[in-house]
Amino acid sequence: MSIIVDPLELSRALIRCASVTPADAGALGILQDALEPLGFSCERMRFEQDGTPTIDNLYARRGRSGPNFCFAGHTDVVPPGDLAAWSVDPFAAEVRDGRLYGRGAADMKAAIACFVAAVSRCVVGHDGTLGSISLLITGDEEGPAVNGTRKMLEWLNARGERIDACLVGEPTNPDAIGDMIKIGRRGSLNAEITVVGVQGHSAYPERADNPIPHLVRMLAAIDATPLDHGTPHFQPSTITFTSVDVGNPATNVIPARARARLNVRFNDSHTGKSVAEWLERQCAAVSDRFQLAWECSGEAFLCAEGLLSHVVAEAVRKASGREPDLSTTGGTSDARFIKAVCPVCEFGMVGDTAHKVDENVAVADIEALTRIYEQTLLLFFAESIESAAC
Repeated sequence: MSIIVDPLELSRALIRCASVTPADAGALGILQDALEPLGFSCERMRFEQDGTPTIDNLYARRGRSGPNFCFAGHTDVVPPGDLAAWSVDPFAAEVRDGRLYGRGAADMKAAIACFVAAVSRCVVGHDGTLGSISLLITGDEEGPAVNGTRKMLEWLNARGERIDACLVGEPTNPDAIGDMIKIGRRGSLNAEITVVGVQGHSAYPERADNPIPHLVRMLAAIDATPLDHGTPHFQPSTITFTSVDVGNPATNVIPARARARLNVRFNDSHTGKSVAEWLERQCAAVSDRFQLAWECSGEAFLCAEGLLSHVVAEAVRKASGREPDLSTTGGTSDARFIKAVCPVCEFGMVGDTAHKVDENVAVADIEALTRIYEQTLLLFFAESIESAAC
């Protein structure tokens, strides 16, 4: 007897789990209960590391033959914020006026429900033409991203588990389902510049060395010089100042230190290291009395157009009638880890309310996304078989 999963009801069940990172709150158990009757073997992975939260993750696979098509995503969500600002309970999964409300509706519990529903529809009458289908679901995407996807991929590699293509269900569409497929992402680097001066009395500035003017000139130099003018698949890199602070409560004291923080979203003409070296050169041209600390949370990457991007785009056309834009805009995602293993694209819900108060998606979009995922599976396996026969 075939089991067809209702994507709306599964979306609601997942949203009712208050799985704010690092809590699971039962979300992975709900997924496992939905997947096992469809023939999936499910393995729960719990990873921990000193100083980071323990995270629950799930890998589920149906079939053992190749190729292995993987859906990847996360059940953890950001905090709801001010509950009084919500018009609904953020974890009640209320449907109102044709829209499903709740934290995680857009990012990305509804997309995960669509994964499962698409598989339930796809296997009916098609079992003999499918290879393997897997789901790689983490609870650590909205958090430090230490004990989630990256460690799951290491675990799969250690036991010889191969993934041939992966579709991540992040909310990629700006306005309507079918607008945009992400085929890459910009890199992200966070930096802190500390200028060291000499503390003194503000009435006698000649007896001190005020670090603030040095820092201001450094920031002005960084702001005035573009990193680049974009590349064929990427927009120009951007630099955003996020904090300037001297920690000085007194009005008559010249501080000893001044700090600024910034974030760089860089394209594929740079690496994190080259961006840091560029920042260092800009600062050194002003003064040598500075320290630069930086951390790169993800390098820029681009997945070359191929079978995966072709079938996702064709599935969008077939199911929605829209012509999707192949884009690299936006922030980072766990695709930055997956791209080292196999071709990866991202496609999911409309993301205009993600992380906002009253996060919601259209109920009609849940059905539309399920159809697109179903078409993606059928096209991927059909073209894989055709390629293998040639």
